[in-house]
Amino acid sequence: MHEVDMTRCLLQALEDWRDQHPVQPCVEQVHLLVGEFTCVEPSQLRLSFAAAVKDTWLAAAQLSITSVPLVGKCLVCGNSYRPDPACGYASPCCGHPMETILSGRELKIQRIDYS
Repeated sequence: MHEVDMTRCLLQALEDWRDQHPVQPCVEQVHLLVGEFTCVEPSQLRLSFAAAVKDTWLAAAQLSITSVPLVGKCLVCGNSYRPDPACGYASPCCGHPMETILSGRELKIQRIDYS
C-alpha cells in the first residue's frame, strides 16, 4: 500500500509549507492532482490521510482529489489518445506502442485552502 508512503510525503510537504507562514494556518482543504497512471487509489489515500492527521494541526483538513486522465501521444501518427491497458497502451490509430505520456503521472498539491 504505497498510499501510506504518499501520505507521509504529503504531510512533509504540508509541514514545509506551514513553516513558511509566521502564524500557523488553519487548513480547511488540501486539493491534490492524482494521475491515473500513478496507481494511487484515491479512497485509500483519503483513509491514510485521515488516520495520519488525527489529533494534529491538520485534523480539520479535508482531502480533495482530482483525477488526471492518462493521455499518451503517438510518435508515429502524432495523435494524442487515452491508452487502453487491454490493448497494451498502443495507439488506437496505428498500433504503435505508447512512448510519450502527456498526462496521468501527476501527484501534486494543486492548492491549499486555509484561514
